Amino acid sequence: MAGPLSGFKIVEIAGIGPGPYCGMLLADLGADVLRVDRAESVSGGTGAPADIASRGRRSVGVDLKNAQGIETVLRLVERADALFEGFRPGVMERLGIGPDVCLARNPRLVYGRMTGWGQEGPLAKVAGHDINYIALGGALAHIGRRGQPPTPPLNLVGDFGGGGLLLAYGMVCALLERERSGRGQVVDAAMIDGAASLMSVFFGARHSGFWTDERGANMLDSGAHFYDAYETKDGQYVTVGSIEPQFYALLLQHTGLTAEELPQWERERWPELKQKLVAVFKTKTRAEWCTVLEGTDVCFAPVLTMMEATEHPHHRARSTFVELGGVPQPAPAPRFSRTPGAVARPPAAAGQHTDEVLADWGFADDDVAALKSAGAVK
Repeated sequence: MAGPLSGFKIVEIAGIGPGPYCGMLLADLGADVLRVDRAESVSGGTGAPADIASRGRRSVGVDLKNAQGIETVLRLVERADALFEGFRPGVMERLGIGPDVCLARNPRLVYGRMTGWGQEGPLAKVAGHDINYIALGGALAHIGRRGQPPTPPLNLVGDFGGGGLLLAYGMVCALLERERSGRGQVVDAAMIDGAASLMSVFFGARHSGFWTDERGANMLDSGAHFYDAYETKDGQYVTVGSIEPQFYALLLQHTGLTAEELPQWERERWPELKQKLVAVFKTKTRAEWCTVLEGTDVCFAPVLTMMEATEHPHHRARSTFVELGGVPQPAPAPRFSRTPGAVARPPAAAGQHTDEVLADWGFADDDVAALKSAGAVK
C-alpha cells in the first residue's frame, strides 16, 4: 500500500453512495480498507471494473445475522484503526456492532457514521436521498436559472461532497487527534450538515447584501453575463468566469465588445447584457473559441463530457485520469510530494478475499474453517 494513510487498517461496512466513495478516498491514499459485505451477496468471481467507487480494497463476506458473524466483525474491530458505516440510526446497534460495543472492544477505534439527516433530530430515521438533503440544507434553492425550477447538481453536493468526502475528512481528523489523546471517538457525518457547510460563504454573502434569494440573479448562479456557460455555433458550450476587472477587460478584448456596450456591474442590466454574449459566442464553434480563449486569463474553459475530459491535453499532462480494467476514471487525489496515493487493486466482488483477509487479520486456518462451516462467513 502506498500513500500517506499507509499502515492504517479500516473496516468498511458495505453500503451505497457516499460510503463507498469514502472508502475509495481512504484506500486511494494508502489505507488498508476492508469491506465487509453481507454473506448473501457473495456469488463468487471478481468485481466489475466499472464499479469505480469500490476500487482499492478487499472484501470479506460475513453473515451479520449470525452471532459468529458479528463476533468476526468485532475481532476485526480489535485490530482496526477505524470503522465506518452508512445505515440509518440504530441499525448497527441492533446488529450488535454499534459504537459502544466496538469502542469497548477497541477504545482507540475511530467509528465513522454516514447518514442523510444525522444521528438525531425529527427526521433522523426517515428515508431520503441527496436531493432531499441539499433541499433542506439550503443549497438546492440557489442552484438553477432565473425563472426555472431548482436544478439538481447530480448528487455531488449531498452524497459525495457533503457526505463521503466529509466523512473521510472527519475520520482522518479523529485519527490525528487519537495520536495525542490515545482515544477513539464517533464521527457523525450527515449529508444535510455537509450541504449546509458547503453553503457557508453564501450565507455570509446573503447577510452582507451581496446575494439575493432569487435564483439565477446573482454573480455565481448564472445571473451575471460574465460568469456563465454559452452555446457555440456548433451546439457545444463554453464557460467564462471573468470576475476580476483585468480578466473582464480581456473578455471584452477577445469578443470585440467595449465597456460601453457591455458594462460589468450594472446589475439590473445583466439579463440584457447576457444576450449580447449569447449572440457573440454563437459566431464561432467551440473549437474556434478554444483557439481564441484557451490559455488566456479570460478565465475560460470548454464544457467537456467525461470522455472528452480524459483526452484534454491538460489532464494528459497531469495524469488526472487513469485507465484500470479498460475503464477510464479519475486518479487518486489530492497529490502528495513524498507519499503519493495509488489505486492498490481493482474493484472487489463481495467476499472475494474472505480467506486471504481473515488470515491477514490474525484468524487461524481452523478459525476460518469453523466460521465457514457455521455460515458466519462466505
